[in-house]
Amino acid sequence: MGGALAFGFVLLKLDSGVYDLLSYFIYAGAILLLIVTIFIAPDIKGSRSWLVITNDIRLQPAEFAKFAAALTLAKYMSSYNFKLMTVKNLFVVCAIILMPMVLIFLQKETGSALVYLAFVFVLYREGLPGIVLYSGFLAIVFFVVGLKYSDIPVDIISMAELIAFVLIILTSAFLIGTENREARKGAWYITALLIGALIFASVLSYFGINPYLGYIVVILLAAVIGYLIFLSWKYWSKAFLIISLYAVVCIGFIYSVNYLFDDILQPHQQTRLRVTFGLEEDPMGAGYNVIQSKIAVGSGGFLGKGYLHGTQTKLKYVPEQDTDFIYCTIGEETGFVGSVTVLLLFLALIVRLIYLAERQKEAFGRIYGYCVASIILFHIIINIGMVIGLTPVIGIPLPFFSYGGSSLLGFTILLFIFLRIDMTRKRR
Repeated sequence: MGGALAFGFVLLKLDSGVYDLLSYFIYAGAILLLIVTIFIAPDIKGSRSWLVITNDIRLQPAEFAKFAAALTLAKYMSSYNFKLMTVKNLFVVCAIILMPMVLIFLQKETGSALVYLAFVFVLYREGLPGIVLYSGFLAIVFFVVGLKYSDIPVDIISMAELIAFVLIILTSAFLIGTENREARKGAWYITALLIGALIFASVLSYFGINPYLGYIVVILLAAVIGYLIFLSWKYWSKAFLIISLYAVVCIGFIYSVNYLFDDILQPHQQTRLRVTFGLEEDPMGAGYNVIQSKIAVGSGGFLGKGYLHGTQTKLKYVPEQDTDFIYCTIGEETGFVGSVTVLLLFLALIVRLIYLAERQKEAFGRIYGYCVASIILFHIIINIGMVIGLTPVIGIPLPFFSYGGSSLLGFTILLFIFLRIDMTRKRR
């Protein structure tokens, strides 16, 4: 902690123009270090992500690649007359994000690689259409319901397909209404028909009558796609054709969930997802950490057991309680009050970062500030969700809490560079 603060002080004393000037060189150095790590890092707990300098000192380059990618994104996206929604700019921005992400995946460090998905919030702030964020949300929903409800039949389809088709119909209706004012009435009719069908099916089911809801939803979905094609012909608009293709792609995704799960994910990842979604119980294997963690958090009660008096953590029932699962230590020792206090402090930090980012007079500072806020927010949501069983265990630290020199130094660099940029705001 002392070393991180000393390094942060050095970062504050450097001229802020240095970060703008050297961003591409820092990014290139980080990429080179990630490539080297793949080949020379030893296998530690199944991943090759640590460079062993001495017996007591190890370095994880993935932690430092985050601020390098953030600086590079800010540098490129703040260039003169930059517009995100062009083919060239989108390609370059995606390449900047995906390059370190892929290299970290090759190190078998899935958690650190997924952090780079947080940059999508930065892109949204800089002009990425909201439908992209919504599509990511839909993909997660389809994946979850595809795993949990694919074995429950509803006439000719499964419960997973029924939920997905309903969401696709509602999404299509919304997009129709926002695209063309004249077609908005048709969007309302689609929504009313769907809601009416669901209510009608619920009433019939209550009286023990089969409503054939699966058939109704499939017919309605086919009618919506046909209606979209008709609208594209009527108004000579590519937008409606794109919406129809979007619906077809969503249908294709829901049918590819099993392939993604069985053939793309590794066995230990499949087990973790099954345990998280309640499809499998493995109390002595993949589910052990989460079970012990939830016991520790719950046993803390309202005010906690006191500093260093947690039985679950003191007796080492919870593995990795000083790194990935440190929040359970907070929950057991400080209880509900301490846990909520930590969340409120993190909330204050995120809100403050967004406020500082918005008051920047140059795009470079604003974009970098949003990068910092997005990365920290992603870590908080996934880490705490993992500890209390809401998200799969993927192993990422809690910012400024988890033990680990690389993590602490990486977050310090990320934050203090932004502080230095903000210090020169008025001068610029």
